Amino acid sequence: MKLFCFGFGYSAATLASRLVGRSGVTIAGTRTRVSGADGPVAVAKYQGDGRSADVVTLLADTTHVLISIPPDPAGCAALRHFAADLAALPQLAWVGYLSTIGVYGDQGGAWVDEETPAKPTSERSMRRWRAEQAWSAFARETGKRVQVFRLPGIYGPGRSVFDTLKAGTAKRLIKPGQVFNRIHVADIALALDAAMTRQTPDGLFNITDDEPCAPEDVVSYGAALLGVPPPAEVPYDAAALSPMAASFYAESKRVRNARMKSALGVQLLYPTYREGLRGILAGG
Repeated sequence: MKLFCFGFGYSAATLASRLVGRSGVTIAGTRTRVSGADGPVAVAKYQGDGRSADVVTLLADTTHVLISIPPDPAGCAALRHFAADLAALPQLAWVGYLSTIGVYGDQGGAWVDEETPAKPTSERSMRRWRAEQAWSAFARETGKRVQVFRLPGIYGPGRSVFDTLKAGTAKRLIKPGQVFNRIHVADIALALDAAMTRQTPDGLFNITDDEPCAPEDVVSYGAALLGVPPPAEVPYDAAALSPMAASFYAESKRVRNARMKSALGVQLLYPTYREGLRGILAGG
């Protein structure tokens, strides 16, 4: 297997760490900046601004492709610039596109699953929805296998409430009825590994944890694990939020992951934030 990752960032690097060392596995990908070696991973510079000869060279003999770069206003740059190259790969067996549960929009805290119609409201989520549709069209037109993975907020080592608590930037915002899902980065890697290497159906999968909850619960639990007082409660209406943070708090939903478990055969390493945070604190 040769995996090529458009966007060799946090999730893709965690997947690579899981796969590196397996017999017959090679990995390549792109970064917006290339400053040195990435160990066993061959990386080319790609900023989404045009077709790159270096990327085309690294794509040779690719069997699996993961796209984690965010779409721009014109759509998914990887598809725009390399659709013909991907379609021409004779051994291409799988394409995975990382999207967002934001495409469901605001559901007032109700449960959603893969059958729930998308109704994105933010520009960021609308771009993801359009990119999903474009990759589905690519699959129909080329006969290539494409799976779409909708992700919630991602956390893990170096990117968790522990980091904001230690930095003094954690907030305990209170908005009654607000709930989010989240996913540990190791569980993203677990699900993608299963999707790539097992006989799994095409289509759409929510990759989320088992327990959507109020965001302040995660902050309080993280503070308790660190043995520090939680930040003071801040009413949502009194909070000064960035536009991105405000867009997250404008939507509330509970996302089911039953299809991930049944179709991909995934049993989460960290089914809730409690196991995830304890694992991070233990060095996992």
